[in-house]
Amino acid sequence: MPEFVIERNMPGVGALGPDDLKSASQTSCLVLNELGPSIQWVQSYVTADKIYCIYRAPSEDLLREHAQKAGFPANAISQVRTIISPTTAE
Repeated sequence: MPEFVIERNMPGVGALGPDDLKSASQTSCLVLNELGPSIQWVQSYVTADKIYCIYRAPSEDLLREHAQKAGFPANAISQVRTIISPTTAE
């Protein structure tokens, strides 16, 4: 299954508290359940003004549908071509 990085521009998101983040996560999961098992949220990285999300999905279109239904921006979606880490240097 292809893996994607989604960049969400959300000014001030890094200042949200645990309850707000929980609510956003619940919204995302509800939409994921509605869309079915072909889309999977792996994890997200929250910075001051953006969230970078890792998803597995068959297409970028399905990711855009998820974002639209959940009410989240999807400013950039990039397919992961390969993964490297410190062990790549060995």
